[in-house]
Amino acid sequence: MQNLLSELKAIVGSAHVLTEGDLSAWTQDWRKRTSGKALAVVRPACTDEVARVVKACAEFLTQHPDSGLSVVPQGGNTGLVVGSTPDESGRQIVLSLQRLNAVRNIDAANLTMTVEAGCILQTVQEQAQAAGFWFPLSLAAEGSCTIGGNLGTNAGGTQVLRFGNTRDLCLGLEVVTPQGEVWQGLSGLRKDNTGYDLKNLYIGAEGTLGIITAATLKLYPSPKAQLTAWAAVPSMEAAVRLLGMAHQHLGASLTGFELMGQFALSLVAKHFSNLRVPLYRSNAFCVLLENADAESEAHARAQLEGLLEAALEAGCVTDAVVAENLTQAQSLWQIRESIPLAQAQEGLNIKHDISVPVSAMAAFVAGTDALLAQAIPHVRLVNFGHLGDGNLHYNVQAPEGQDAAVFLREQEVHVNRIVFDAVQAHGGSISAEHGVGSLKVDHLTHYKSPVALHTMRAIKQALDPQNLLNPGRVVRAH
Repeated sequence: MQNLLSELKAIVGSAHVLTEGDLSAWTQDWRKRTSGKALAVVRPACTDEVARVVKACAEFLTQHPDSGLSVVPQGGNTGLVVGSTPDESGRQIVLSLQRLNAVRNIDAANLTMTVEAGCILQTVQEQAQAAGFWFPLSLAAEGSCTIGGNLGTNAGGTQVLRFGNTRDLCLGLEVVTPQGEVWQGLSGLRKDNTGYDLKNLYIGAEGTLGIITAATLKLYPSPKAQLTAWAAVPSMEAAVRLLGMAHQHLGASLTGFELMGQFALSLVAKHFSNLRVPLYRSNAFCVLLENADAESEAHARAQLEGLLEAALEAGCVTDAVVAENLTQAQSLWQIRESIPLAQAQEGLNIKHDISVPVSAMAAFVAGTDALLAQAIPHVRLVNFGHLGDGNLHYNVQAPEGQDAAVFLREQEVHVNRIVFDAVQAHGGSISAEHGVGSLKVDHLTHYKSPVALHTMRAIKQALDPQNLLNPGRVVRAH
């Protein structure tokens, strides 16, 4: 494959075709569950270079169909389902989009911004804010994840109940096809009924159908006030009742509703002693609420305090605090965002990113908790997530004192089956916001409709008949 590598060097420059040295930043997944081996890490600087690289790889594969060559698109490499790292074959090219990091345009009248795929999410947020607008996508990895990866996995985050997933924040895409052609779909139109909505084929496809190189995103007016409250609730049923009351009292101003279980918060208190975790010791769950108001801080505070007073009277909240300033609000959000880090400090665990209807959440948690406790005595459950949109990170930690790596190796298959069967029984999904990647691709045969799988395979075959892009992710080609 040396001729191909020479051709790629001619396209992007020798300094941006990496074959030697420490490549772990591109070849090891974020959770450090697996580490692959790349034929090369290729770092194009523009859409034209991406297209020429893909076209060169497609032509090489046509000439050498048994070479096993494929291309793995990668953004910030912060994914959680091993969807953007190479396998161990040494025949995959990691195509890093990180150098495509320009903000191409902000259209104030159209309330849009057009950015390249390698833009860091936090940069997009800051650029929007500097222009007087709000880009509301927010998640824990926003300092390192990229917009291309967010779109490729249809990332969620903490604002989904108001603004939707990344899919709902995107109006148009620029995409390089598996043949090395460029589809220019960066119109920024909110209405365009001229056939199939192609952008929604690529969003959430995890780079298996095409490589997103740029996107036109929605912007919103900056709110006049964003207030944060922390409420202690005695049960999951109470948390669901509080959510219903929050919708009634706050309406569209409700932009965050995060649930955190007592054990999850105890891990934060244990491993991050600098963080003061309020109200968790005597309550099953705590909830973090955000109220983004278009009128004034006084109006937002009155709304939030009115909600909490009503919830206290109704018995679904036992105590609550409202952040008095931005520093306090950031401290409360830091506690929530520290849960995954605290889990990692506690040891390897079995992660689940699931969704069920909010109306079924209490029954799902109670039933699944009981099944796991029966199957694995003293198992510990790290339960937290985006209750506002029905998405939980329902993670399973080894019993205290048990070797976490052994627990993961011996129990993961059994635990996954218990959890996924319960998700299916309650009308849910085994992947809410993290994607399928390679970790969940084989589970789809059990939990996805055969008709849906057949259709997905047909789309993959039609758009990428060579199986060049990210094979073995999302759906098996055959």
